[in-house]
Amino acid sequence: MKMGLSIAEGLVLLVTASTMLAACQAADTIVVGGSENWRYGFNYTDWALKHGPIYVNDKLVFKYDPPSETTPPHNVYLLPNLGSFIKCDFNGAKLLANETQGFGSGFEYALVNPWRPLYFASSGGNGADCKDGMMKFFVVPLPRWQ
Repeated sequence: MKMGLSIAEGLVLLVTASTMLAACQAADTIVVGGSENWRYGFNYTDWALKHGPIYVNDKLVFKYDPPSETTPPHNVYLLPNLGSFIKCDFNGAKLLANETQGFGSGFEYALVNPWRPLYFASSGGNGADCKDGMMKFFVVPLPRWQ
């Protein structure tokens, strides 16, 4: 009579238990910029470095006022790579939230891929939000191992 698990059975059990544990861990909802929200003139790169770590399944919330006579338009783009992030180059970028989607409860973006750098920026003012207003940051979502 065979006692114990085979290596394959043990691995299946380990993967199943790990998957269940990861699924049970609560994700955080993080307001980008905290009480400053998503606005011109706030250093989001510094905020992201001080706020981390950020994990897979966490949600980033971008909150910003819609355009008005006193508020210029902001948006949220996902830039394709580090070079475009550094240069504030929006060629090939994907619009995630337009000028009005950040109002109220804000726009949520779920982080689903571990270890993949994500580069966020606003193109408002023909790129001035990103270049001069520091409205850009990146995150590398980490897996939850706890």
